[in-house]
Amino acid sequence: MNKDRIVGSAKQVKGAVEETAGKLLGDAKLVADGKADRVEGKVQNLVGSTRDALKK
Repeated sequence: MNKDRIVGSAKQVKGAVEETAGKLLGDAKLVADGKADRVEGKVQNLVGSTRDALKK
């Protein structure tokens, strides 16, 4: 497991928390930021997975 996968997973969690908080507070910007962080985290996690697969 490389650094990209760890950071990507952390961004996904952060995005989910932001999105949930935004929904609870009625803050559309916070919801959008959370969704963006989740997508960014998924992409970074995918990059890390690809790198791990290429090393094998």
